[in-house]
Amino acid sequence: MNRILLLILLLGFAWPAPAQIPEGFVDMGEFLADVQIEARYAGHGNFVGEPIDGYEAEKVLLTREAADALLAVQIELRQIGLGLKLFDGYRPQRAVDHFVRWALDPEDDMMKSVYYPHVDKSELFAQGYIAEQSGHSRGSAVDLTLVSLETGEELDMGTRWDYFDPRSAPANQEVSPQHQARRMLLQITMIKHGFEPLAEEWWHFKLIDEPYPDTWFDFVIE
Repeated sequence: MNRILLLILLLGFAWPAPAQIPEGFVDMGEFLADVQIEARYAGHGNFVGEPIDGYEAEKVLLTREAADALLAVQIELRQIGLGLKLFDGYRPQRAVDHFVRWALDPEDDMMKSVYYPHVDKSELFAQGYIAEQSGHSRGSAVDLTLVSLETGEELDMGTRWDYFDPRSAPANQEVSPQHQARRMLLQITMIKHGFEPLAEEWWHFKLIDEPYPDTWFDFVIE
């Protein structure tokens, strides 16, 4: 018998079990072909500047119903040479709690120049950018943008994702006509397939017929 295998058996070593996704949820990186995943809350590239509680893997999870609807969006966009990049989907309640703690700390403004240069941190709650609960925690909300299938590059939408500023509103008139047209294309396509937009953020959409409208989940993404 192989010595390493014998040692494993003697020590009672067990390989770690693969991460289990709760029933009713899917890993969008596996569910959608050609989708780009950039789960920034699992790293440092977000408005807090550090990995967020509950994000232990660079994955985007959604309820199966939201995933099916997003598949229809992707199929339609492919016809015009576009695809999707997903930044966030299901968000554990502990992550929302992390955002709240961060927002209440006036000294922590490391990422202000990148994500909220024109908004005082003390106003993030009043202006609706931070809240104690998020529709993301119900599993059927998604943050996303458009990419070119030919180049793989993101389309310029006028602001970055998670940019806390009035310019991020889908109907904002300060961005260029090209940016407005791209936002409108994304919004029209998402609405067509059952999603509802958010007035303050061009990247955020919620499935209208969400399967868990009264449940805020808190399982870890791993």
